[in-house]
Amino acid sequence: MLTGVAGFIGSHVGEMLLERGWRIRGVDALTDTYDPAAKLRNLALLDHSPLFEFVHADLATADLRPLLDGVDAVIHLAAEPGVSKSWGTVFPTYVNRNVLSTQRLLEAVAERPVDRFVYASSSSVYGPNSGTMHESSVLAPLSPYGVSKLAGECLVGAYAQERQLSSVSLRFFSVYGPRQRPDMAIHRFVEALLDGRPAEIYGQQVQLRDFTYVEDVAAAVVGSLTASVAPGTVLNIAYGDPVAIPDVLRMVEAEIGGRLDVAQRPHRAGDTGRTHGDSSAAREVLGWVPTVDLATGLARQVAWHRALRQRPVETVAAAGPVAADVRRQVL
Repeated sequence: MLTGVAGFIGSHVGEMLLERGWRIRGVDALTDTYDPAAKLRNLALLDHSPLFEFVHADLATADLRPLLDGVDAVIHLAAEPGVSKSWGTVFPTYVNRNVLSTQRLLEAVAERPVDRFVYASSSSVYGPNSGTMHESSVLAPLSPYGVSKLAGECLVGAYAQERQLSSVSLRFFSVYGPRQRPDMAIHRFVEALLDGRPAEIYGQQVQLRDFTYVEDVAAAVVGSLTASVAPGTVLNIAYGDPVAIPDVLRMVEAEIGGRLDVAQRPHRAGDTGRTHGDSSAAREVLGWVPTVDLATGLARQVAWHRALRQRPVETVAAAGPVAADVRRQVL
């Protein structure tokens, strides 16, 4: 079972699983965190396969036990994303979707055990850190989002310890690539230059991010399903080479052509100055080595943006049978 299947990372994981012959029950609530039409486009990439079954369900309210019938592994990617918008009155949404939904799923798995539970965590659990982030580094999230992801990670660890759950938690670092969410940095930079408008940059400090290509991340997720690991294992999934945001802007300019103006905005609460993940444990445990550098991955993402702009408006029928049926429900 793959939760968050219609999302950015989830759709890539789904494609990789299908390519490798896995049968998937994909679950997604298709929330309006961003345009549901984008999620339906992602879903349409999967629903052509006879190995794929889609269930439109909210983990916070659905009866989860029937969803686990015939399931031997769970990949839990579904979450409410976003650091900057997790403050204030919206925090209950983060608690509901990132903490309570995770706990409900873990309880269902405790009743109907699976061979492996893979949880998508985040580098946001680390908080401020001027050095390289190791799995043993101090955890001090700077945002409510980071707190919610750490809470989910702790829940997975508790069920591994007390309920003998075979689990792996993966801390993703600045994932980018085709289908990236519209609120994420590289998506915003590319769209700004293609539109001929300034890119918004937050804070005066030069930020560095450890950008990790989405297909490399998907490979780590899929590899976690069958790797020999201790229950409760936690692994960083990072490319390992932080890049300054101004350098990313120059790379976007070089790839697209033209000059990208910058609109400086105040610092956003929760943004950390630097991320740099050490993935040596993932290399040892999973045999995982990232293969796509930022220049290559950025070129692929820009190509996706351009192709998306050239596509005609989709009809319901063109979206694929599952996506078309769901489109009628959510749009």
